[in-house]
Amino acid sequence: MPKSVRSWLTAKEAGLIRASFIKATAKPGEISTLFYQRLFTLDPSVRGLFHGDMREQGRKLISTLTFIVESLDQPERLLPTVRELGVRHANYGVKEHHYATVGEALVWGLERAVGRTFTKETRVAWKRIYAGLADAMIDAAKNC
Repeated sequence: MPKSVRSWLTAKEAGLIRASFIKATAKPGEISTLFYQRLFTLDPSVRGLFHGDMREQGRKLISTLTFIVESLDQPERLLPTVRELGVRHANYGVKEHHYATVGEALVWGLERAVGRTFTKETRVAWKRIYAGLADAMIDAAKNC
């Protein structure tokens, strides 16, 4: 696994992620609703991993995504947090195969929240950063 998100993204891709995230979070409840609806449609079995208020879960999702987007240029800050998140998610019952479904639901939700300006390049950038972060989370979960 690369130690730096800089090896996962170009500066242009990081810019596309930032710009699209600003648009996606103009209505923060919308992206989290889209994400969770799509996630539960793609894999209804993951619904059982969530307990409590889904609005609060949505706020946590937006908070985590905000931290990631704001930390794209600070891998020394980002990667330890992402690894810890991987360990926590393993403790919640998240399995390696769930990460692909989450990534699909996330990009799908972002694309719908952003609209027509969510380009193919933007989609590729989000998929690249998600793949790198998911790998880091999976690796941390395996080694905890």
